Parts: sequence; C-alpha cells; structure tokens
Amino acid sequence: MCDGKAECRHEARQPGPYRGRNWRGPFPRTPGRLAGMALIRLYQLTLSSFIGHGCRHIPTCSEYGYEAIARHGLWPGGWMTLYRIARCGPGGKGGLDPVPPHLGGRLRWLAPWRRSS
Repeated sequence: MCDGKAECRHEARQPGPYRGRNWRGPFPRTPGRLAGMALIRLYQLTLSSFIGHGCRHIPTCSEYGYEAIARHGLWPGGWMTLYRIARCGPGGKGGLDPVPPHLGGRLRWLAPWRRSS
C-alpha cells in the first residue's frame, strides 16, 4: 500500500491502454483528411510489412504522413509527406523530425514544403 511517498510514486504511473502508433489528437474530420488518412492506414496494414521497417526518421514516414494530414489537411499534409519521403532516401539524414504543429510564416498552405529548417 502506498501513502504518497516518493518511493511509491511508480505505482501511479501505470501504463494506460494501448493507443496505437498513429496520432490521436483532435482534428476536423473532413472528407479529404479522412481519405488521406485511410490511404496511409491501408498502406500500414498491407504494403508496409512487405517493404520493411527501414525509415531513418522518428516518427516513421507513414506515421508522419498520417499526423500531417490529420493536423493540416490533405493538400499541405500530402506535400509534407511527399517531401519527407524524398528526404528519407539514400543520402538523406535521419533523426527526430516531428510534424510542425502550425503552418505559419514560411509554411503556408500553398507551399508547405518550404520548411523553416
């Protein structure tokens, strides 16, 4: 039994239910977003196992695409995903590459491939 001491705090950090690997934040459920996310999910469930797990980035390219389309819509999220896949090829750098939370300034909806970094 725990009375709130520091050595008992690990009991309060029980892992929650499994939420999956894709982003589950709030987003408007427009037809374009749902169609784009469905295509990426179909890829994850079918072709991804044949291609293998060779993405150099965190999150993977399909997870990035799912989140980018959910957050920013089909047009900018789709361009961001294509740009990310192009950077994942031979000679590309890897590492942590999260989806930007907002497309402002140089990341306009018309040209989301213009990244600030």
